[in-house]
Amino acid sequence: ISTHSVSGVSSSSKYFQTSRRVYKGLKDFGREFIDQELFNQSLDDWILENYGVDQVTGEQPFLKPPFLTDELRKLDLALEGVLFQQLFRMPCSPLASKSVKEDGYHALEDFLHVIVNGLWRTFWRKSGPLPFSISCFHHPGSKFYAVEKAISRGRLEELRGLALISKNGNNLKVHWNQVVELVLFRQNILSGNELKLSVSTICEALFYGVHILISRCLSKSRTISDDSVFIMVFDSKFGAVIKLGGDLSKLELNTGDPYQSVAHWIKCHAEVLLSSVETIWNRLGNANWGDLGTLQVLLAAFYSIVQCNGPPRKSISSLASAHSLRLQKRRIECRLAENEHAKIPYQQDGYQHGEIVELDHSDNPLVKNTSHLKLRQGEILLLEDQQQGQKSFQIQESFIGGNYFLYGAVSLDYPTQLLTLYVGAHPSRLEPSWEDMSLWYQVQRQTKVLNILKHQGVSSKYLPEVIASGRILHPGPCKKQSPSGRCDHPWCGTPILVTLPVGEPLSYIVARDGPFSSDDALRCCRDCLVALRSAATASVQHGDISPENIIRVFNMQGTRHKVLYIPVSWGRAVLEDRDSPAINLQFSSSHALQHGKLCPASDAESLVYLLFFVTGGRMHPQDSIESALQWREKSWATRSIQQHLGEVSPLLKAFSDYVDSLCGTPYPVDYDIWVKRLNRAVDGSGSADRGKMIEEVAMTLRLENVAESSGTSGGGT
Repeated sequence: ISTHSVSGVSSSSKYFQTSRRVYKGLKDFGREFIDQELFNQSLDDWILENYGVDQVTGEQPFLKPPFLTDELRKLDLALEGVLFQQLFRMPCSPLASKSVKEDGYHALEDFLHVIVNGLWRTFWRKSGPLPFSISCFHHPGSKFYAVEKAISRGRLEELRGLALISKNGNNLKVHWNQVVELVLFRQNILSGNELKLSVSTICEALFYGVHILISRCLSKSRTISDDSVFIMVFDSKFGAVIKLGGDLSKLELNTGDPYQSVAHWIKCHAEVLLSSVETIWNRLGNANWGDLGTLQVLLAAFYSIVQCNGPPRKSISSLASAHSLRLQKRRIECRLAENEHAKIPYQQDGYQHGEIVELDHSDNPLVKNTSHLKLRQGEILLLEDQQQGQKSFQIQESFIGGNYFLYGAVSLDYPTQLLTLYVGAHPSRLEPSWEDMSLWYQVQRQTKVLNILKHQGVSSKYLPEVIASGRILHPGPCKKQSPSGRCDHPWCGTPILVTLPVGEPLSYIVARDGPFSSDDALRCCRDCLVALRSAATASVQHGDISPENIIRVFNMQGTRHKVLYIPVSWGRAVLEDRDSPAINLQFSSSHALQHGKLCPASDAESLVYLLFFVTGGRMHPQDSIESALQWREKSWATRSIQQHLGEVSPLLKAFSDYVDSLCGTPYPVDYDIWVKRLNRAVDGSGSADRGKMIEEVAMTLRLENVAESSGTSGGGT
């Protein structure tokens, strides 16, 4: 048995190249391969030898499980909050009466429908018709029927199970090559009193699996990958998953015994993976959602849909990453439930209320370094906001990357909403420290920029929102002479900025989960352009687009998870000509590196570099401005950036071409047209529309009156 891979979708997919002679031979072979009992006799000894733990030696089974525990755990996190509700209960009666069997098929049909609908709406598309149907069958090659029709025709006793069928347009006739996954339903799938599959159950599953693989190979359309298939087996209580895969070109077609031929292929060339047998339905007939058994079934269905319809729009990893935010919210709720009205007083332990003591700041870990205020989880910070008065915030965590001046916090007035809290440097410490100066940009300057956007009526869900800003109120008496003055306390006058929303920076996401998919990259590009367009209406440019300054936010609405990409850290924004942007050797525009100023397309150019990075493009570390400019000139001249983005999405390639034509010129970016096109790609429908859109992009690029040589590819200034 091949043990090359245990993942859900094989990485060695090989289509069976069928000539007319081989096609006819395989077709005849499939017609002769019809007797399940003969097949069982050819394979049952081998299954007994390789399935289950040896009672004498204690050796592990040779037939491995199809899924890793980490895969199941990640799927469990991804499906948090997704509602799976089986309405038809699985009958638990041991009697094999007709009515019980009818109820069992209705329950199984409902169970399968709930799984497929939930997965499709969660990972692929939230709306639109479901591209699958569920039908029952009698034997290999038989016609497919709706369960109700089979019952009305009195053919219930002949049924062997259900099949998930991929719809083929308006063609109502269903063929076996359209089977996405197969479900066998038996009165008992166990081997005696042991919690493992019986040999006959495994043989029947493999028998149907071979038929499905042959049907896929004989199909001219080949819409489903033909190298593996998942078969699920159930009775009224237990269930398991079997995966059969392999290269059918190694199947001997000219032997006189097709059953021995298939048995030899399974033993020597195929991959057979068996899951553990788990409880699927409880004694009330309800599915145990979230338990190991249903997770195995869900993951098998997920990989089967991937084989048929391609990768999902949202990956399991991306949805599972939202678990940390949900967990943080739950911790906040639990902590506040325990201390509903409790606040941490600003006094040291060991002193009675009203006692006059001399504070030794050297013993306080929060103020050992008088220039930096470092906060711990659970601390409550009192903020004096000139507009809103005094507001209290409780520190929850220090954010990713070890930044001790950026925290997650909650307002005690609205404790369920996690906020971003920036702690600036004390005003007296700005001159000697470049680090403190960067904090000035992060807090005071960003506060100014965000307030300018707010006062000019610029509002967007793709821009951060100021919740509060002001100066910290330190514990103990304050001896400042005026509201804007400072006293000798090391905290006095320290600026604070509180914003919404909270998310993970793209640099952290890429390091943890790997490159973005096409859909994620398109959404990121669209969201960032919407934010830049909104800021441009107030004549503001970001000036520091980089993976650290774009966050991913999960906007949870009930069971729906909408992903937003939001540019943050607006402290280096350019408001007027004398402002200088940040200098980033990897992501700054060529104009910024050469002149220390932005051109109208500088943010868009930085966005192209960011998209190149998050989609897996290789960016070498740069040690000087000269080497950074050389890399940009070479990359644009050889079109390596466009070629890489073209492999991700033709629309991103067209956008990078458009930006290349503008860089270093006085021409502004036409945000409206690109946001419109990206909206259609992200939220639109159908590949046909997308293809038409790309043609429209290419035509527009030829017609638009922009400079023909850019400051990057042409080496201009």
